[in-house]
Amino acid sequence: MEKLEIVFTEFTVDRITATMPVAGNTQVYGILHGGASAALAETLGSMAAALHGAGKTQPVGVDLNITHHKAGRSGLVTAVCTPVHLGRRSTSHEIVISNEDGARIATARITNMMLPVEN
Repeated sequence: MEKLEIVFTEFTVDRITATMPVAGNTQVYGILHGGASAALAETLGSMAAALHGAGKTQPVGVDLNITHHKAGRSGLVTAVCTPVHLGRRSTSHEIVISNEDGARIATARITNMMLPVEN
């Protein structure tokens, strides 16, 4: 999170939001790197699953997919993570990443398996 400069702006079981700058997270052509977008999405989805588990379970990512709709060119991108499924053994979340104009630049979905915490 520190390396990508991810900053959380909302943090609840029902909704996690965060921002990330495009600068410093670009690929060779100067646009937002798809891997940085995926890392942002996975960070939010995993944090959301951990919140749902409330310390009784530990999320382990089993699937992440992301569709890039348009290039992130400058400024901050904002990611909004909302639950699709909150179960005892698995969770799924959708993460929408938008630019400063509110245009969707990527959509991701993550599924986490919830493992019991061993003491």
